[in-house]
Amino acid sequence: MGDARVPPDSRVYAIGDIHGRLDLLNRLHQLILDDAAASKASQRTLIYLGDYVDRGPDSAGVIELLSQETLPGFTAIHLKGNHEDFFLRFLDDTSSGSAWFANGGIATLRSYGVDIDYAADDIPARLLDKLSRRLPARHLDFLRALSLNHCIGDYLFVHAGIRPGLAMELQSATDMLWIRNEFLSSTVEHGKIVVHGHTITDLPEVRENRIGIDTGAFFSDRLTCLVLDGADRRFLHTGPRN
Repeated sequence: MGDARVPPDSRVYAIGDIHGRLDLLNRLHQLILDDAAASKASQRTLIYLGDYVDRGPDSAGVIELLSQETLPGFTAIHLKGNHEDFFLRFLDDTSSGSAWFANGGIATLRSYGVDIDYAADDIPARLLDKLSRRLPARHLDFLRALSLNHCIGDYLFVHAGIRPGLAMELQSATDMLWIRNEFLSSTVEHGKIVVHGHTITDLPEVRENRIGIDTGAFFSDRLTCLVLDGADRRFLHTGPRN
């Protein structure tokens, strides 16, 4: 990992799982702008690793922000997380609703003004109808256009990880969105350093073949950003220890 680098004259910022914490995203964006102001790099790239929705209080606000603008002077790359996959699956098939609701989807519904009426025992079809009437077309277009991975220099950015030993062109969307144990425990070289979220750790997890930056923002108040500049690597974050 010591010689891994991004291209000359570029600086890359990768943000971990946001999960509806618009307040933390705004704070981290300001930290990134302040950091970038000291850089002479002409290419500034901001990569979001997915899981913008669910669990936190303002999924709709996060999607609204990310879907309409990026930070000035930056190229933005938006990756798909497994929670966006939950969201989209529900929009296409309400039978997936119970799994989504059990994994934070209720918070997303509420952020769009859709409340579950427990007294009326709301059913998924009714909730889908309510959500469809409140979901802006721009938000849906944003969700459907999300990418599964992105490469810059010696780094591969993906939400959950990749299946070890499998060529990149053979990786499945399911693994890139959902994989955990086989990827996290692997010590094999992947050809590039994999930067990922999906699996929560108290602090960024740095290994020889991967860097995990999901620090559980929705409950920890710590939203993490990896900064890559040449061969240098460091972190920005929100939270009480910032």
